[in-house]
Amino acid sequence: MLRRALQLGLGRGLLGRGLLGRGLGTHRGGSTLGKVEGSGGYRGSWVAPVSSYVTFRTRDPAHDGKTVGRLGEGDQNGKVSEIKKKIQSVLPGGAWNPPYDTSYLPPEHSDVVIVGGGVIGLSVAYWLKRLEKPRGAIRVLVVERDHTYSQASTALSVGGIRQQFSVPENIQLSLFSVEFLRNINEYLAVVDDPPLDIQFNPSGYLLLASEKGAAVMESNVKVQRQEGAKVCLMSPEQLRNKFPWINTEGVALASYGMEYEGWFDPWCLLQGLRRKVQSMGVLFCHGEVTRFVSSSSHTETTSGEEVTLKRIHEVHVKIDRSLEYQPVECALVINAAGAWSGQIAELAGVGKGPPGTLQGTKLPVERRKRYVYLWHCPQGPGLETPFIVDASGAYFRREGLGNNYLGGCSPTEEEEPDPGNLEVDHDFFQDKVWPPLAQRVPAFETLKVRSAWAGYYDYNTFDQNGVVGPHPLVVNMYFATGFSGHGLQQAPAVGRAVAEMVLDGHFQTINLSPFHFSRFYLGEKVQEHNII
Repeated sequence: MLRRALQLGLGRGLLGRGLLGRGLGTHRGGSTLGKVEGSGGYRGSWVAPVSSYVTFRTRDPAHDGKTVGRLGEGDQNGKVSEIKKKIQSVLPGGAWNPPYDTSYLPPEHSDVVIVGGGVIGLSVAYWLKRLEKPRGAIRVLVVERDHTYSQASTALSVGGIRQQFSVPENIQLSLFSVEFLRNINEYLAVVDDPPLDIQFNPSGYLLLASEKGAAVMESNVKVQRQEGAKVCLMSPEQLRNKFPWINTEGVALASYGMEYEGWFDPWCLLQGLRRKVQSMGVLFCHGEVTRFVSSSSHTETTSGEEVTLKRIHEVHVKIDRSLEYQPVECALVINAAGAWSGQIAELAGVGKGPPGTLQGTKLPVERRKRYVYLWHCPQGPGLETPFIVDASGAYFRREGLGNNYLGGCSPTEEEEPDPGNLEVDHDFFQDKVWPPLAQRVPAFETLKVRSAWAGYYDYNTFDQNGVVGPHPLVVNMYFATGFSGHGLQQAPAVGRAVAEMVLDGHFQTINLSPFHFSRFYLGEKVQEHNII
């Protein structure tokens, strides 16, 4: 019966999920005041300290015999003034000045805690605040452990956006997001701050298929057109006419995005979202979530199957570069931790149950390392170059105006590198990336690699698609993760979808029900064929 309920989408009602559980508008608790100590030794009531003044006189004829100062007077007056200020802060109506700085700590209470301050987490925060009614109704906290974003998937991305997917929901997500990006200052403008320049380059995506993949490409393009994407199919001859620098050997068919595809500046989007949500009142904390405090209850389905429901009440945040941690009471948690979201799910008890049960079903998202190489080629393709994805899996795009190019290739399962570090394997370029690119673009025979870096995919090992929406048993944990390389380009739409689910209890703009967590238990893959 549980399986049947999940298939019918009745899991939320069956398991008795509340919208925000403990309700919105939680308030901050009071603070404990410490003792006020003065130079006279404060013991509960203030007594003026004994004077230690020493009178001195001057021999100046103009002031002969007159007292002009007392040694220690200025210092003593300063101490008395400080004591008075401390006492005044304790008296009713006085301003409270804490004895030490606590601004780096997260708040003690937040309605929503978002774990992960990358572009997905920030987008969720943005849409929660934009769609909240009334304004200021929801307190949102974003926890990010890498405040420099040095390992963030967003900052290390090549910044592509396309509609050439095989799953309708992915196409819809990208169509929504490209509209957001093209009108970014209508969404993310901040008063008195300069407008954002996302540097959107609408040069399109060009996907190449061999004879073996031509039929799948035709099928995919049919779906893309049905969803409103403007994509055309090109024969090898048409390909040569439009892009004469391409060697079409081995190419049976190509698909070309004629509108709303290309690439943009990921860092600009990240900083723009961060700036905007701060102006909307979203709180930030540099720290790491190390524990969830939750309560459990047991219930049975109509078939007699027992399930355990959990509700998170408190998030423990370990402060960056410190042994301190701060408990944050909350009503709801958003897991937007990207490549680390599987670990966050485990902290909440996700997957800790008998194998083959819903309770024992893990979040199948793990870190996968991907390399990006930057090279220079004086005779390389010009300004009309699209984002090209070869049938071999190798890809590249232009970077700026100086005949520089970015590219790479996803490894096979057997070639997956160790994700424990972000070191670059330069042999991978020599062996796996350069040969197919030089074969496809002969000018690349003379390229010179200038730099390289590595980043992480939040890789969904089940079907390479996102996980969006609530967990069926941890009733106030929601997911926005597992996009396997296309999270950046879909972030604006995913953020809105999660906010709609939190605020309204269901998706409105785009129905992302196929991306619910329960599909892992049911074994229902939403297989995306166009993963780059």
